[in-house]
Amino acid sequence: MKRIIIYLLIAATISLAGASCFVWIIALKPNLNTNATVRINIPSGSSVDDFINIIRSAGGLKSERTFLITSRLKSFNRSLKPGSYIIEPGMSNNRLVNILRSGRQTPIRVTFNNIRTLDDLAGRIGAQIEADSASLARFFNDEGNYSADDFTRETLISVFIPDTYEFYWNTDAEGFYSRMLREYRLYWNEDRITAAEDLGLSPIDVSILASIIDDEVAKDDEKPRIAGVYLNRLRLGIPLQACPTIKFALNDFTIRRVLYEHLETDSPYNTYKYRGLPPGPVRCPTKAGIEAVLNAEKHDYLYFAARADFSGYHHFSRTLAEHNRYANAYQRELDKRKIYE
Repeated sequence: MKRIIIYLLIAATISLAGASCFVWIIALKPNLNTNATVRINIPSGSSVDDFINIIRSAGGLKSERTFLITSRLKSFNRSLKPGSYIIEPGMSNNRLVNILRSGRQTPIRVTFNNIRTLDDLAGRIGAQIEADSASLARFFNDEGNYSADDFTRETLISVFIPDTYEFYWNTDAEGFYSRMLREYRLYWNEDRITAAEDLGLSPIDVSILASIIDDEVAKDDEKPRIAGVYLNRLRLGIPLQACPTIKFALNDFTIRRVLYEHLETDSPYNTYKYRGLPPGPVRCPTKAGIEAVLNAEKHDYLYFAARADFSGYHHFSRTLAEHNRYANAYQRELDKRKIYE
């Protein structure tokens, strides 16, 4: 009897060792065929087979068979969660499955700037998150998605303040808008709202004016002075006569020289024809543009003209006669450089 017990114990030990070895080979042994940390994106609705194809492009697995066995044992196929994941060298099948089935994805950094239209924004963001440009454009085009937040199709672009933000990769169009709306409301804190009200403007008004300044001025240090000019004109009821609004009205941002024929365009965005602010921003307003409006220089300038040295800076004038001298000098330089349109 003692001998039998000893044999059984030996057999159990061997079986346990064999099982441990099996578990090590199948689930716990490092199985990634890469020496570098990589990021993989798992689209919504993906299966384990889809995951295998995705990870192949990132270096693949040493043994796809052991991964598939582990995934079946852990019911991974029924709980594959979409997202963007960081995969590190030395990961075992077990660790890989645990990360993917739990949805412990790593946020991505989404950056956008120099955006002129909502279509531009849809294209830029659609290249960075799972929501594609078409689904984003459809969301932006349906005012019912944001009218309750007091935005229109014309003013919606003011929500998207250029910067770098962290997102989960599998964010959809609605999720992108909701997140940016939260950022917009955080930015427009009580101090900024009060500063806008002191100017007789709403946050959207400030964004509209900031967008014009951003498109008009290359130098951030000059933006507060330009803002002061526009605020003076608004206060006196003088048309803004801002060239960026003409380009927006014509939907032609390649124009380098605004001509008299352009000024005849019949559009509410034509600030040469219509007083006050246009219906919405002419691009995504930057923080620099917004802060320039909220902290505009106080002066009595009513005009500005680009310097003929093409430095990006401007001459400022109190009288039309003085302004015309600067403007004519700039026009002559355009002719000299053969810039006719």
